[in-house]
Amino acid sequence: MLILVTNDDGINAPGIWALASAIAELGRVMIVAPSEEQSGTGHSITVHRPLRVERIESSSGIDTYVVNGTPADCVKLGMEGISEERPSIVISGINRGPNLGTDVLYSGTVSAAVEGAIMGALAMAVSVNLDHNHTGEFDYTPSASIAKYLVERFSREGLPKDTLLNVNVPAVPEGDIKGVKCTRLGTRRYRDVFDKRVDPRGRAYYWMAGDVVDLDDDPTTDTATVKNGYVSITPIQYDLTEYGMLDEMSQWQFDLRL
Repeated sequence: MLILVTNDDGINAPGIWALASAIAELGRVMIVAPSEEQSGTGHSITVHRPLRVERIESSSGIDTYVVNGTPADCVKLGMEGISEERPSIVISGINRGPNLGTDVLYSGTVSAAVEGAIMGALAMAVSVNLDHNHTGEFDYTPSASIAKYLVERFSREGLPKDTLLNVNVPAVPEGDIKGVKCTRLGTRRYRDVFDKRVDPRGRAYYWMAGDVVDLDDDPTTDTATVKNGYVSITPIQYDLTEYGMLDEMSQWQFDLRL
């Protein structure tokens, strides 16, 4: 069994190494990760410049490749362009920061796992709910242990077609995690999103900023679950079709003359 590990924080992020080290006990691991941080890139792919892949030496002995592209690029290359053996599992993370609610639409971490699911692999994204103001080192061991357990579990039981797991872990010591809950996505918005500034030539520019606002306090949501100290596991499908509306529209009469 070959397991592809990637992230959007870049090859030097400690979370990916903690994840790969834990998962390596389950099978052969291959890391394919961006050379630089790619947070917020969503499911973008590189089509207007060549992708460069460099194999690097790892002290852990894990086959490791660095790509000058996005997380989705890394998964595409890992699945079809680098190894003669096709990975059967794709794990993305461990992300430094949560990927909760509607943020999954922007997340490079989650999008890498989505790409894995699209390409037929069992896929999972793993993030830790670490505040962006946190400085210094952080212990990713609890999150890595949870990821390992879940890989063992869903590799036995499988996942429905075109489905992946989005996992978020509270940023607390392992003994303080209250438990695990299966959740749905919550709704998030951002307040004061843009910080407007002026450059030395008098031209305005903007930094994307803002404070997150959770609009859904239902305890079954991932946002509320992690806030309350539990690990959140959300099954996600990438088919965005609204089938109820599609059924209704099928009854419409279109009189367009084209």
